[in-house]
Amino acid sequence: MAELVADPVDIFRKQTGVRHPAVRVAADIYLPERRNSRGMDLADPFVTDALLADIAAFRMPEFAETTPDIDAVFAKAQAAFHGWSRVDVDARAGCLEKLADKLEANNAALIALMISEGGKTIPDALGEVREAVDFCRYYAMRARVDFAPITLPGPTGEKNYLRHAGRGVFVCISPWNFPLAIFLGQVVAALVAGNAVVAKPAPQTPRIAQFVAAMMRDAGIPQDVFTLVTGGADVGAAIVADPHVAGVAFTGSGKAARAINRALAAKDGAIVPLIAETGGQNALIVDNSALPEQVVDDVVTSAFRSAGQRCSALRILCLPHDVADKIIAMLRGAMRELVVGHPSRLSTDVGPVIDDAAKERLLTHIDYLRDGAKEIYSCDVSGLAGNFVAPQAWEIPAIDFLTDEVFGPILHIVRYKPEELGALIAQINATGFGLTGGLHSRIEDRVALVERDLHVGNFYVNRSLIGAVVGVQPFGGEGLSGTGPKAGGPHYLLRFACERVTSINTTAAGGNASLLMAASE
Repeated sequence: MAELVADPVDIFRKQTGVRHPAVRVAADIYLPERRNSRGMDLADPFVTDALLADIAAFRMPEFAETTPDIDAVFAKAQAAFHGWSRVDVDARAGCLEKLADKLEANNAALIALMISEGGKTIPDALGEVREAVDFCRYYAMRARVDFAPITLPGPTGEKNYLRHAGRGVFVCISPWNFPLAIFLGQVVAALVAGNAVVAKPAPQTPRIAQFVAAMMRDAGIPQDVFTLVTGGADVGAAIVADPHVAGVAFTGSGKAARAINRALAAKDGAIVPLIAETGGQNALIVDNSALPEQVVDDVVTSAFRSAGQRCSALRILCLPHDVADKIIAMLRGAMRELVVGHPSRLSTDVGPVIDDAAKERLLTHIDYLRDGAKEIYSCDVSGLAGNFVAPQAWEIPAIDFLTDEVFGPILHIVRYKPEELGALIAQINATGFGLTGGLHSRIEDRVALVERDLHVGNFYVNRSLIGAVVGVQPFGGEGLSGTGPKAGGPHYLLRFACERVTSINTTAAGGNASLLMAASE
């Protein structure tokens, strides 16, 4: 009886610990390979009050665009490459780890920069800082593994081993939608592989790249080994065309990727690699067994977070006829609760799109939808000044109603019959894109079928389509969505390197000494 009426608070106070020793704290979940990036509890006012004060006090750095001397840039980079490629890989990896620490130490400034220059909400900006930190630590860890010499089998009297080395000067061209994480992920991968880098950020977000470039120098990366150039498409074309380019890493539109590919193919000299990540016509399939509440929660996150400006964002929601009306009604209610507003406010769910041009493209698409689709719901943005586009959902007659990727907070819904699942998957594949896709189902055989037949680089089951974590969900697509290998994955660094094999005839020195020693024991 005494146990039944015991005070639970007293019982709790007598506990010697509240965490099971097998459950790691967040910072340690990837040890011994690397330390996890540091998060922030945005529901804790003691945390958010200080963060909001830092954001309010931050002042945008000055930026003056200059016309780069491309010939001089590459001459310096080529000269710097030779010394940097000979630096021990452990020292190069150490620079990345120092940079990761500096990013975390400056997270408030980076968050403020991404709000001001990229229009990101606070949660999205924090997530991007963490992704950049993870890229630095993950690639540092992978470099120590991937760039260690590999001993190869062979006959007695012979020693064979394989090693990786930098290619030369890599060009890295990054987009505005992830101006820190993608910019830095490309750059540090190329650097730790032993290359020199010429990097061009998107013209919409140059201050973020400039801010990080100063941290890179403080982290020990020599100035001429990494060069930042700014400008528009003309500058990008000029650096890709330089004869000293040993490889290109690009994230952006499929049109721009194809132009880069043609430019590289047209040059005489060495055939150089192109690592391209482009867009996606990402679909989420829902079946009758799915939990509607979970579906709606993941749909809102996938379609509208970051104002839909993620290449992984949900574009097409596929609903079975039997439950479509119920899920659409719930989705309409969830969308009513979205807060669209200035990204510096913690209450904001959806911020603006990047610029006037992006807004105009989306408004043109909305006009197209009015002619042949049914409006489900649009949020009210009438009182907002700036580049705001209402998060909205439309029911379209078929997947091929969409002719290209729509990069913004517009969700398209199609209905299907359960017996049409195979045909539905074929229609999704026929778009040619292959970035992300998902399924909400509680039927294991159906999960296996869709996983087998849906041609996407990242397949998500009963969760959102966004938020790939470095080293956990390596990210990248196929077809019109990119070349691979996946960013934040175990094969990425190898694309930035060349392979070299050394074979030594050890008997040339007068016999196989190791074999003779073994025989005498």
